[in-house]
Amino acid sequence: MANATHNLEDIKRRMQGAIASLKTELSGLRTGRASPHMLDPVQVDAYGSPMPLNQVSTVTVPEPRMMAVNVWDKSLVHAVEKAIVAANLGLTPATEGQVIRLRIPELNEERRKELVKLAHKYAEAARVAVRHVRRDGMDVVKKLEKDHAIGKDEHDKFSADIQKATDQMIAEVDTVLAGKEKEILTV
Repeated sequence: MANATHNLEDIKRRMQGAIASLKTELSGLRTGRASPHMLDPVQVDAYGSPMPLNQVSTVTVPEPRMMAVNVWDKSLVHAVEKAIVAANLGLTPATEGQVIRLRIPELNEERRKELVKLAHKYAEAARVAVRHVRRDGMDVVKKLEKDHAIGKDEHDKFSADIQKATDQMIAEVDTVLAGKEKEILTV
């Protein structure tokens, strides 16, 4: 029984991982408001290999619709500019010495709708991941009962616990999605 209880905690932890992944993906969606996370996907060709932007510079948000990228090594300024443009984020770099300024343009209605669709796609992927974890947990419980390690009553209790955890995580996905959707549509 202790083994099955431990599995519930592991199941919850794995479900939380799906939600953490969703939050990371949603933080990269551009909402018309500057966020340093918008530049997370940018890879700079530095010193002969691709590196994340945050390993060659500091990204700050001096204004709500402006980002400043302070490149540490002057020789990498051009590579950083090139990487930002290549990331296809719709941002145009304006360079002043080792500082690259990025103005965040207003989002039009069509782009907002595209971003909402993308957010829904990310949320559905998170729901699917949570359901996969539930299925794995249910399989373990069925196997424990089949091997006579637990009885029918324990099987039913563990199954109900797993379903309850799943329902909570799906509700959290929906809450995170609703918050992002509101942010995209009301900026």
